[in-house]
Parts: sequence; structure tokens; C-alpha cells
Amino acid sequence: MNLNSILIGSDDPKRLAEYYTKLFGDAGWDDGGYTGWQIGSGWMTVGPHDQVHGANSEPGRVIWNIETADVKAEFNRMAAAGATVVAEPYTAGGGDMEGTICTFSDPDGNYFQLMSPMG
Repeated sequence: MNLNSILIGSDDPKRLAEYYTKLFGDAGWDDGGYTGWQIGSGWMTVGPHDQVHGANSEPGRVIWNIETADVKAEFNRMAAAGATVVAEPYTAGGGDMEGTICTFSDPDGNYFQLMSPMG
């Protein structure tokens, strides 16, 4: 199996698309209200969903991660582009599993993280 994409449903997908465009650049795909960016080998897409209304009341329930060798540099770039910071870069884990992580939130309150390769 291969996890190849994540869809973030919203009642205001245009607002999410504008936010993520500031962070990831122009979308690689935009059709029918769905907008997607290829990040590494996978895709992150935002789009309308009739079962989603307002802000995420439990943003820690699902957190998606982007791996990068330089969390601090990417953190600074995304924060400067307008990302909403939840947690600045910090060290997590220990030994071979130690890495750097930071957390952001999108306008709907969904969390995503940058993390260094672990292990």
C-alpha cells in the first residue's frame, strides 16, 4: 500500500486554497472547487465537503506531517509567508528517533507539522 494523498474538507475551500498557496506556491491541480499541491510523492488537496462546517473543534485529532531536512529554515519561510504558528521548532524523541518538529494551523483550525527525518 501507499498513502498518496490527503483531502481536507472545508465549507470555505477557497480560503484554504489561498492560505496554502502562500505556503506551497501555485497548486499543481485546480478543478471543480478542489485544489491540490504535490508535496514529495504525495498530494494534499482542499475542497468542499457537505459534512464540514466551521472551524475544526479537535485540531489534534488528525495531524499531517511534511518531512524536511531543515525544519527551522522551512519554519521561518512558512511563518514569513503567513502560516499560523501553533508550536515553534522543538526537539522530540530521543536517541535514533530524535528529531525536530513544529506545528502550524490552517484557517479552519487543522494542524500540520514540519518534521525532520527520524530514525
